[in-house]
Amino acid sequence: VQLVESGGGLVQAGGSLGLSCAASGSIFSINNMGWFRQTPGKQRELVADIARGGTTYYTDSVKGRFTISRDNAKNTVYLQMNSLKPEDTAVYYCKISISMASYWGQGTQVTVSS
Repeated sequence: VQLVESGGGLVQAGGSLGLSCAASGSIFSINNMGWFRQTPGKQRELVADIARGGTTYYTDSVKGRFTISRDNAKNTVYLQMNSLKPEDTAVYYCKISISMASYWGQGTQVTVSS
């Protein structure tokens, strides 16, 4: 299974960015799909998660600003980030769960300037 992330980049505070993560390979059914982020010296934290049925979870700091979605036919998960803040600056990673296994994307940098 391979994950390819796209999106990210540099944006001013208050701006928007979109991330996508497409999975390919031997995939029968993806359970949860999620986005994590990590800054230097800190642990990777869960930002948002979406179950196969569409149930979503958001960490408190992004509620109302970020939206996670998925396209099961394309094995792709998206993260729309609005009203970005400098503290959202991080490397963002997608993660998918298939049966008992988890797979990670390569990470994409999101930088929000003040």
